[in-house]
Amino acid sequence: MDRDVVAAGAWRQLSLIAGVQVLVLACWFAASAVSPALREEWGVTSVQSALLTVAVQLGFVVGAVASAVLNLADRFPAHRIVGTAAIGAAASTAAIALFVDGLAAAVALRLLTGIFLAGVYPVGMKLMTSWFVRGRGFALGVLIASLTLGSALPQLMTSVATLPWRGVLLAAASTAAVGALVAVLTLRPGPYATAAPPLAPGYVVTLFRQRGPLLANLGYFGHMWELYAMWTWVPAFLTASVLADTGTEPSRTVVGLTAFTVIGVAGVAGCLVAGRLGDRIGRARVAGWAMRASATCCVLAALVYGAPLWLVLPVLLAWGVTVIADSGLFSSCVADVVDPRYVGTALTTQTAIGFLLTIVTINAVPVVVDLVGWRVAVAMLAVGPVAGAVAMQRLDVMLRAEEPATAR
Repeated sequence: MDRDVVAAGAWRQLSLIAGVQVLVLACWFAASAVSPALREEWGVTSVQSALLTVAVQLGFVVGAVASAVLNLADRFPAHRIVGTAAIGAAASTAAIALFVDGLAAAVALRLLTGIFLAGVYPVGMKLMTSWFVRGRGFALGVLIASLTLGSALPQLMTSVATLPWRGVLLAAASTAAVGALVAVLTLRPGPYATAAPPLAPGYVVTLFRQRGPLLANLGYFGHMWELYAMWTWVPAFLTASVLADTGTEPSRTVVGLTAFTVIGVAGVAGCLVAGRLGDRIGRARVAGWAMRASATCCVLAALVYGAPLWLVLPVLLAWGVTVIADSGLFSSCVADVVDPRYVGTALTTQTAIGFLLTIVTINAVPVVVDLVGWRVAVAMLAVGPVAGAVAMQRLDVMLRAEEPATAR
């Protein structure tokens, strides 16, 4: 009976943690989703508007590095960190809508938003691992699915033609505020939570001296090379492709709904299916499969650029499924092979470096587009998942050479 009660509590907490992630992470791409309106109103270029996304990524890295070095996610109650950080993300997002009329101030506030989000996403993963050991791959897949859906929400908001850009930002801030309230009132650590360990800043370095965590992290870095560049620029890619085919830009509603479907709906499906498969046949193995598939989609997207929409859309949907499917598996692999006392530190370190890498590719895409076009820009994103797939294949071999339970 006690086991049944624990299981019921785990699934309840899974639902609540996932819900909080959806609500709060709507702040992530809120400014990016309205960048066309900001370019028109503020007179900035596409490269300058990319700073709105890059600032969030950089802020996240700053916050995550500080959190990892101080072991915050392992030494303090995770649900309180999530709630407090969510309030900060909501406030910094709302401030842009209420008080800002230029790019410089908006970038500064987006940097602050990223710092706060570092206390929501990786800490939420830490909280999730305290409830699940068996089935952890699927549980983290659900968490990543919620991140995906939350990140895509602003695209859905922008498809509502009557909602101005300030309204989109305020809507995202409002959902984050609700998420903060839910986190404080309902989230709690699970039965697999460990006692607060001593401060160990050097554990960040240890992660890259051990073969298991090193391989899992290398796979994740290849994944992040592609992911956020794809999420950031798929609306612009779609717009340019339709314009090249028909000579007319698609409407805001078409772009918003398509981007939401590709990033959110397709991404959620990929996370859930990959998480379940990973628990059954090996998380590292399934992650490698997903990376090979997403690399293929990069190449296919380059090939169908400028083709009719009925040909482009299936490729983008497949890309949306595969580009995020492996994300929860990397987190689960890391949680399985590190010191359980410092799972939060390990996950925060992993995401910090991964998001630092996204700054490179998010900035590189518009530069490459201007130089040689969209085909080369999307094809270059395949480099990351190809390299990551090699790392995950080696990790899969290592795990299968050990106790079978370690890989499952």
